[in-house]
Amino acid sequence: MDSFQKLSFDNDCNGTSVSKLQRFNSYDISRDTLYVSKCICLITPMSFMKACKKVLEQLHQAVTSPQPPPLPLESYIYNILYEVPLPPAGRSLKFSGVYGPIICQRPSTSELPLFDFPVKEVFELLGVENVVQLFTCALLEFQILLYSQHYQRLMTVAETITALMFPFQWQPYMFPSCQSKLELPQEANLCFVDVDNHFIELPEDLPQFPNKLEFIQEISEILMAFGIPPEGNLHCNESASKMKNLRACDIVSDKRNGNIAGSPLNSYELLKENETIARLQALVKRTGVSLEKVMREETSSNKDLKVQCGEEEFRVYQLNIQIREVFANRFTQMFADYEVFVIQPSQDKESWFTNREQMQNFDKASFLSDQPEPYLPFLSRFLETQMFASFIDNKIMCHDEDDKDPVLRVFDSRVDKIRLLNVRTPTLRTSMYQKCTTIDEAAIELRLVKIDHTAVHPHLLDMKIGQGKYELGFFPKLQSDVLSIGPASNKWTKRNAPAQWRRKDRQKQHTEHLRLDNDQREKYIQEARNLGSTIRQPKLSNLSPSVIAQTNWKFVEGLLKECRNKTKRMLVEKMGREAVELGHGEVNITGVEENTLIASLCDLLERIWSHGLQVKQVNNVLLDSERRKSDASPAMSPLRISLIQDMRHIQNIGEIKTDVGKARAWVRLSMEKKLLSRHLKQLLSDLELTKKLYKRYAFLRCDDEKEQFLYHLLSFNAVDYFCFTNVFTTILIPYHIMIVPSKKLGGSMFTANPWICISGELSETGVLQIPRNILEMTFECQNLGKLTTVQIGHDNSGLYAKWLVEYVMVRNEITGHTYKFPCGRWLGKGMDDGSLERILVGELLTSHTEADERQCRTPPLQQSPSMIRRFVTISPNNKPKLNTGQIQEAIGEAVNGIVKHFHKPEKERGSLTLLLCGESGLVSALEQVFQHGFKSPRLFKNVFIWDFLEKAQIHYETLDQNEIVPEENWQTRARSFCRFVTAINNTPRNIGKDGKFQMLVCLGARDHLLHHWIALLADCPITAQMYEDIALIKDHTLVNSLIRVLQTLQEFNITLEASLVKGIDI
Repeated sequence: MDSFQKLSFDNDCNGTSVSKLQRFNSYDISRDTLYVSKCICLITPMSFMKACKKVLEQLHQAVTSPQPPPLPLESYIYNILYEVPLPPAGRSLKFSGVYGPIICQRPSTSELPLFDFPVKEVFELLGVENVVQLFTCALLEFQILLYSQHYQRLMTVAETITALMFPFQWQPYMFPSCQSKLELPQEANLCFVDVDNHFIELPEDLPQFPNKLEFIQEISEILMAFGIPPEGNLHCNESASKMKNLRACDIVSDKRNGNIAGSPLNSYELLKENETIARLQALVKRTGVSLEKVMREETSSNKDLKVQCGEEEFRVYQLNIQIREVFANRFTQMFADYEVFVIQPSQDKESWFTNREQMQNFDKASFLSDQPEPYLPFLSRFLETQMFASFIDNKIMCHDEDDKDPVLRVFDSRVDKIRLLNVRTPTLRTSMYQKCTTIDEAAIELRLVKIDHTAVHPHLLDMKIGQGKYELGFFPKLQSDVLSIGPASNKWTKRNAPAQWRRKDRQKQHTEHLRLDNDQREKYIQEARNLGSTIRQPKLSNLSPSVIAQTNWKFVEGLLKECRNKTKRMLVEKMGREAVELGHGEVNITGVEENTLIASLCDLLERIWSHGLQVKQVNNVLLDSERRKSDASPAMSPLRISLIQDMRHIQNIGEIKTDVGKARAWVRLSMEKKLLSRHLKQLLSDLELTKKLYKRYAFLRCDDEKEQFLYHLLSFNAVDYFCFTNVFTTILIPYHIMIVPSKKLGGSMFTANPWICISGELSETGVLQIPRNILEMTFECQNLGKLTTVQIGHDNSGLYAKWLVEYVMVRNEITGHTYKFPCGRWLGKGMDDGSLERILVGELLTSHTEADERQCRTPPLQQSPSMIRRFVTISPNNKPKLNTGQIQEAIGEAVNGIVKHFHKPEKERGSLTLLLCGESGLVSALEQVFQHGFKSPRLFKNVFIWDFLEKAQIHYETLDQNEIVPEENWQTRARSFCRFVTAINNTPRNIGKDGKFQMLVCLGARDHLLHHWIALLADCPITAQMYEDIALIKDHTLVNSLIRVLQTLQEFNITLEASLVKGIDI
């Protein structure tokens, strides 16, 4: 409808019976007057809250005023019902109330939707922090309970939060609850907001909104510019009074995006040096008109313009639009590329609509793979909400621009601007916070300065004498016969009403043309048309071949330059501190999240592959690549390099739904395998296919630029990327295991049943039973991430339950990453240290290392990085002895490696398990300390370090029972040492004595007890019995130096991998 539709008055009385009232002598119908409440309700087609509120307030004032209104109330209500039109989009309207004019304005189709509630009140009631937290709960569709003694506050908060969700819409219900006493269920995981008391209670496990701190800072700057304290007004009355008179002009611009300058922006000064403006100015000067003078006159005239509404109301409009633009900018930045991940249905709309509950409409895995890692906790849950699903459904159903939902159309136009800006300035794609720079209040100000239409004033109606009689304090009974019939001739009720507004637009355009007289206007228009025809961007079909070639050449050069800059930026970011040392660590390069950089590279590759494309589908380029055959080999040979095989791996991932998502996953996989340049070179080697698919000027047909492009991509092979493994964490990956036992020492006679458990940074496999006499097997499990440890053992069954394992190799069959886990130890009772299982620490092999290993099928017995032999045999020459200086150096290097690990940025850190248990780790270094000066054992008997530690435990337990320990500190250290040794001995695992020593060192490092235990053992009488006088552990100077070195580990929080401490609960 094109008018304010309905005004209804509830005139019902309470249903209390007269007889009941008379019985209590409270009411006499013959002499008493009964007063009842009345509700005046104004229903409009759109939520013009401010205008409706003014209409109702003036009606109420007319009833309660001692003087009667100028006209009967029927005249004003009739005017609202029939003579006030609904303003079209982008127009303003003024109509008359009982005591003054009322203005309402409606945003255009390119602006944010209509919202008239005062955002200011919400931030004053709750504060910025609470509003953002409430906003996050609403986005994730938590149950929200708003509590207040004022109904209007409840409505204002609820409507504001839902309006700030643009372009998403609140899907669950909102319903009021009128309870006299509020009781919250204890088990309810909801968001409780006490609006009156500035309090909010959040649900458990609420993820943080992306860039929350920067987001709050940007909102706070706007609120302070309007004199509103960011913490709210409830508990800060003093600060509120101090800031009450603060204006935007008091805020000095610091030239950062989003800050409000003290003076209006002079667009002419910004454009004065523009080449096109200079030509236009020179042209206009020939007419005798100074463009500069016109600009200044227009600027000065704009200063004199006044808005038709009150100053306070205008500031409410300004604050509303600024705050809403900041919130909308967050979603525009986060979902700038959402459209390419929408899964378009293959069937017709009706079939899709029927089965849409069973269908996926968004490629969530691919979208999340492009997002910065800090965004993932929030986005992964937000993509599962009903409001996001409805948003994508609307996108799918609205193929045509005319069919689009108005909200979706506005959002898509903003996304298009962001994407266009990213194409022109690709470096703008970053995970860093980007403030809103598109706050435009000019449209609202223009509508409020110059009203587009003024409605007909209220007038006397054709009423009978006596009707519309005024009575102070009473709302009259309205005359239904007058209000039920509208005017016979009303131009605003005709079907051609929009034509009135269009005609007004044309008149406005003619009359506002630079305020020139007729002759100057005509001359200026004609020459401006001629200038426009010369500077208008021509079509390529209208240009000469040389101009076309030059244009495309510049574009190709731009793509190549962008490729060079991106590869440098990604390499510098990946190299981290090493790049800074080489002089490449500029502030504007480092500090960008890796996921965002790779997504930006994918954007570049998509534009290169689409440049000069004749056919929109490029699948043939991939499918026509040559397929290679793999040759079988009994040893673990490296994966064959196959472009087609890598593509098949991506196609088999069910979590990736769209072609764009699969292409980007393939780029990530190729980068991780260091094959991106090689694969792309193979794709482009088919010249016939390239000529068929691409035009002559395409980037991919420029040989020199193409070679440079591939050369730049080749530089990625210098660093290790795990951009596929770390992103697609839920996919199933096949792993290939190869166990290499010692063939010389009876590995083929092994009778027990072996098992293995593989652990990575993401998860572990659990115990996998290995068929007897099977040394290679392939299994499939969820992505483990980077592999860290392997636990291998057997059940000690059969006649020959002894197994000497040289090493274990595990390979990811998709990425090709191969990890080697050296062992070189026996598994069996009565052999070595009697261990039935061992924990092996692995390292990622490089390609040349794999080649070396393939040449040596049975490598010599070697020390495992996780299990170095820690016993003294009758042949001490089997292992070279280290002197005290070498041992001190080993301890220093091990501790220094851990210190460096924690001082690196988290993304540059390696494996802490390797630093603790690896070949040059802390466990190995301390093993050398305790082996130095160890007395030779008796013939045919091995003595282990753990035997010494157990005797020391028995000694201190005996002293504790006899209460002979002299000092409290020594007593505490002794008790902790005994408690840890006892717990490790009681573990159900069969890890052997060396495995127990490793576990003790790891637990001591975790709980910062190693230096205490070293001091304790150095003074233990058992040490004098089992060590020679030259032993390091008996040299107090060297022991004190060792203690000082180990004390440096106290400031670090060492977290142990679960496989290292499995079975221990301390």
